[in-house]
Amino acid sequence: MTAPFHERLWPGPAGWLVAAGLGALVGLVLFPVSIALAWGVGAVAVVLGLVAAAALTPQVAIAGGELRAGSAHIPVDLLGEATPLSGDALRSALGPELDARAFVCLRGWVHSAVRVELCDPQDPTPYWIVSTRRPGELVAALAEVRQA
Repeated sequence: MTAPFHERLWPGPAGWLVAAGLGALVGLVLFPVSIALAWGVGAVAVVLGLVAAAALTPQVAIAGGELRAGSAHIPVDLLGEATPLSGDALRSALGPELDARAFVCLRGWVHSAVRVELCDPQDPTPYWIVSTRRPGELVAALAEVRQA
């Protein structure tokens, strides 16, 4: 059975440029020492920056009866209502309305999220806010899995 929802929160174009640019700056710093060394170390630093950006990209998925957001996971049967957030609603949920006990898997380059209430009396976390580029699909997938 395939997961009803899976997404990687890849950086946008600017994020990839920053990762590559930092590597290029490493090479630029070494330019006065040796041009060959600068090119070699710079190329390795660019590759390492891009690999690090890819490796640190979290996944949001529903798999094995659990909602997974980055390294965190929770059984779907402990989840309550899921609400899509974007624009002013997202800013408000992450600002004045944010509960300090909430779990947040947020990426600044993703401009929408889903707020999922928790129904576990033993968990002090009241809800999760999870970045996603497809909030409607995540809400629908959570509803589908909870009904099954």
